[in-house]
Amino acid sequence: MFNRSHPDWDQPITASARPSTGCRREFVAVACYSDRLLDQLRPLFGAIHHREEMRPEQFQRALERSRKAVLKVGGQAPEHRAAQNLAKRFPKHGAAYFPFLTTPGVEPTNNLAEQAIRFVVLDRRVTQGTRRGAGRQGNQRIWTTIATLTQKDRSILAYIRDAIRAYFNNQLAPALLPSGP
Repeated sequence: MFNRSHPDWDQPITASARPSTGCRREFVAVACYSDRLLDQLRPLFGAIHHREEMRPEQFQRALERSRKAVLKVGGQAPEHRAAQNLAKRFPKHGAAYFPFLTTPGVEPTNNLAEQAIRFVVLDRRVTQGTRRGAGRQGNQRIWTTIATLTQKDRSILAYIRDAIRAYFNNQLAPALLPSGP
């Protein structure tokens, strides 16, 4: 077992850090379960760390082997509510835990999504939102436009200027996304 309070999880638990005899067996079972999961994650991240040294098919096999091992151990939880809740997620959502490892461009976090809605949340807090459906729809449209243009590194002001010109000249608004390949 590993000591969770130590900055290096690799360090073995010392006798003074072991649970006292009064601790429930459940705690020890859950700690062993989490240790088994960590033991299966280490080869996964080891493969990622040594990716450049492997052939692509060798890397894919290593990822797949590790993924299967993590999902197998993840589904074998002790009789403890928190561990059982986690174990239930593995068969249902387990496949969704790994695409960021095997799919280029898929980030392991949702930072991009959070960044995209951050200004929406701030704007809603500052302005107190709107009361009518038309106002909400207008805000949704401008927020979506701003998020898309920001993500594509395009000028928001230039786009709005071009959209207003197109409106007054009875033309279509400029495209948010480039057309074609």
